[in-house]
Amino acid sequence: MWKQVEFRLRERTRGFHLVTSEVLQHLPELPNVGLLHLFIKHTSCGLSINENADPDVRVDMNSIFNRLVKEREPYYQHTLEGDDDMPAHAKCTIVGSSITIPITNGRLNLGTWQGIYLCEFRDYGGARKIVATITGE
Repeated sequence: MWKQVEFRLRERTRGFHLVTSEVLQHLPELPNVGLLHLFIKHTSCGLSINENADPDVRVDMNSIFNRLVKEREPYYQHTLEGDDDMPAHAKCTIVGSSITIPITNGRLNLGTWQGIYLCEFRDYGGARKIVATITGE
C-alpha cells in the first residue's frame, strides 16, 4: 500500500517549531506497519526530529543555529533576497529536507520525548509545503 498527500504547514516565524500534531491532522489513516516519509518543498527551512517536552530546547536550537551560521557575512554573494536568506539555505543543508518515521500498530513509532520539528530559518518563510508518503500494510 502506498499513499501520498501534499499539505501546507501554517506560517511561522524563524525558529524550531513542534509540528507533530499539525502533521498528523493532514495524514490519512496509517497502516498497521510501515513508514512515513516527510519531504519539505523548500530550501530555506528543514525537518527534524527532536525533544518534544521542554520548549527551552527549541529556543536553544534556534540560538545555536543563528550563532553557527551568521547573517551578513562579507563573503556571501547570494544577498538579494534578504539577510536571512543565504544563512537559511546553509542551515537547510545542515538539517535536511526530509525525515522518515516508522509506523507501528497504526501510529508513528516515535520515542517518548521525540516530536517532528519544522526548522524555519527565514524571519517570515510563509506556509510550508510538505509531501507525505506512506507505505505499509
